[in-house]
Amino acid sequence: MPEYPAIAPFAVSSQYCIDIYDGGSQLISVPYRPEVNCSVVPRETIAAISTAAGEAAIALVRLSGENAIEVADRIFRGKHPPSDLESRTQHLGQVIEDGSVIDQAVLSVHRAPQSYTGEDLIEISCHGGALVTAKVLETCLRAGARPARPGEFTERAYLNGRIDLTQAEAVIDLIRAQTDLALRSATEQLRGRLGDEFRGLQQWLIEIIAHVEASMDFPEEGISPDDTGTIRDRLISLQSDIDKLIATAETGRILREGLRVVIFGATNAGKSSLLNRMLGFDRAIVSEMHGTTRDSIEERINLRGIALRLLDTAGLRAPENLVEREGIERTQRALESADLRLHIVDANAPRLGDFKTDGNEMLILNKSDLPAHDDWSEMDAIRISCKTGAGLGELADEIYRRIGGAKMNAESPVAINARHREQLRRASEAIARATRAIDAAATPEMFAIDLREAQHAFEELLGVGDEEAVRDAIFSQFCIGK
Repeated sequence: MPEYPAIAPFAVSSQYCIDIYDGGSQLISVPYRPEVNCSVVPRETIAAISTAAGEAAIALVRLSGENAIEVADRIFRGKHPPSDLESRTQHLGQVIEDGSVIDQAVLSVHRAPQSYTGEDLIEISCHGGALVTAKVLETCLRAGARPARPGEFTERAYLNGRIDLTQAEAVIDLIRAQTDLALRSATEQLRGRLGDEFRGLQQWLIEIIAHVEASMDFPEEGISPDDTGTIRDRLISLQSDIDKLIATAETGRILREGLRVVIFGATNAGKSSLLNRMLGFDRAIVSEMHGTTRDSIEERINLRGIALRLLDTAGLRAPENLVEREGIERTQRALESADLRLHIVDANAPRLGDFKTDGNEMLILNKSDLPAHDDWSEMDAIRISCKTGAGLGELADEIYRRIGGAKMNAESPVAINARHREQLRRASEAIARATRAIDAAATPEMFAIDLREAQHAFEELLGVGDEEAVRDAIFSQFCIGK
């Protein structure tokens, strides 16, 4: 992808699921975390196609569970049966059913607990035609496996202690990453960096709770005012660190979803032309006729590692019919939810009304290749020409500055998501209540209730409690086979 000043197409495919190996030639190292769940949980064997539907050179079919190797023995014929093969090795053979050859394939064995799921795991690399891949999967199912649910392989990795809940969420972020910065953030989270942050804060809270609980269980020891003051100071410091993580939620949203940038203005100001220029290809129809764009058009670009969701909107004017009225109403709704608004105007036309040039709105004077109207001579704005491309580099620089791109790239790549923010907010508010209770000279029994609420929030955050509903909501977002 070329560097700026040109604004290049955003061309990152999200079609394929990314496989994360934990053996040789690994993509990302996933640490084993016995504190999550130190035992391998026996479960029925599941199977799924882990690559995208359609034609490809290779497709991957996965099996996982206590009978995965036994199922492989029934369907695979090579020099040795899968049950005799060493772990983390690949072998050429044939997938068969009732003596008939389905396909020639390469089979790899990953024995528990040193596999992605923490269970016996079989991966069959077959030819990537849709029909042959489906037949290989059907053979696995008839041999004793059942179809996997979306995200069930990663869910088992979590339940078997291979990864924690934050790392499981990072897998879906990694698959959906559309910029280098988003990919780096997901990679750091998958390596356990964010989970380590959460566990560190949780351990700090546990130590405070232990001190408070001791004062209640052993009242004869007493708790001096100095000790209470120390607890209060530690709670304030803990809340400050929690709030710093909460502040990364907006960065996390931008990394995961992209920044919503709305292009708006009067008809024939050059909105669609600007969209096409920023994309690097003709996406929107450009015409001298007024009101050509009736609906909103959304595309994405990669601005120096930050995804921008560009929205071209219907031109603002008095609507001439119901269809144009609906388009203008959609423009208004888009402006209300925009992270950044690009107000583009015709620099050759007279100035009508006031214009914003700060905050989350930028004024862009188009058609700089033609003589500008005197009304704009003193106006603070970015001057461009969609016809010649002049000024697009300066526009990219200003957009990058407005969204804090340099700061985002310089900061820690770890950023929380909406679920993390909600649980951290609960913990922060509970700690704040405990601090106020201490200030009001409450007994340890009173503010210990709030501290336990904060502890429960951390348990839900890390998935160490019995939070099946939270777990199901997370893994349901995955593709089948992951």
